Amino acid sequence: MNAVRPRVALTLGDPAGVGPELAARLLARPESLRAADVYVLADAAEIDDAARRAGVAVSLAAKPSEAAAALLDDASAPDRAIEIGVVSQAAGARALHQLRRALALVRDGRVDAIVFSPLNKASAHLGGMRQEDELRWFAGEFGVTGVTSELNVVDRLWTARVTSHISIAQVPARITVERTVGTIGLLHSMLSASGVATPRIAVAALNPHAGENGRFGREEIDVIAPAVRMAAAYGIDVRGPFPADTVFIAAHRGDYDGVVTMYHDQGQIAMKLLGFDRGVTVQGGLPVPVVTPAHGTAFDIVGKGLADAGATFHAFDLAVALAS
Repeated sequence: MNAVRPRVALTLGDPAGVGPELAARLLARPESLRAADVYVLADAAEIDDAARRAGVAVSLAAKPSEAAAALLDDASAPDRAIEIGVVSQAAGARALHQLRRALALVRDGRVDAIVFSPLNKASAHLGGMRQEDELRWFAGEFGVTGVTSELNVVDRLWTARVTSHISIAQVPARITVERTVGTIGLLHSMLSASGVATPRIAVAALNPHAGENGRFGREEIDVIAPAVRMAAAYGIDVRGPFPADTVFIAAHRGDYDGVVTMYHDQGQIAMKLLGFDRGVTVQGGLPVPVVTPAHGTAFDIVGKGLADAGATFHAFDLAVALAS
């Protein structure tokens, strides 16, 4: 850990979902305030309501300390309450507003990482997000044009994917040598930043049985295998392509620290089975760590005291570790 405590911006995510109550539980956890200076981007009434729903007490102050988080209230909450459990333009706009405030803190050098509670993509798009997902939105806001990838983490296993929120029909054309090498390199760098001294990376094939020597497609021969060789030539410990239906067995038993997959569900199904209540998403390739729980807004259980804060705690702890 650095001698200076990491500074973390925290937003409540979609106000219609479980995000606010999860953020309240995070703030009520003593370990959170001991680990970092936390700046909460919300209005006081929102925090009060979130703490009530979560059944916890939250300590707030003008400046962050080991006893309280700092509340950055800009009095921007809508006059009318946002209906919980419902997709809406108001909820999406509210979530994006607070994320923009967090980005401003990064640009001003006031925070070292961002943790945000879950977003609802439908509401976010209604609220003004034009990109296909929040990673591309963050990249646009930061002006990032290099390689980015959503990285998913369960316990010690990380994944990154070459393509993400696009249709299956679009996937083969988006898999290129350059993108695959870039994704391998990004995963390697993030694993190193998280404390893995010599990351071991496996790369999944696109087609069944890794294409079976071209019988089921040539992406493995023409694109993925050359990308693995190129990344290995850069000094990365990477192997593959391996059939996607077995690569996570090897990774789960500890043979690899990370897996590069070719599309969204190829990795997400495995990771959510391994630990849905612990999964974390890192927006990889941005100037600072930007981390969120891997689950969604869970509209069906808002305010019922059923939301599990485990992934939120893990997201915060990982953001602190990366920022340190």
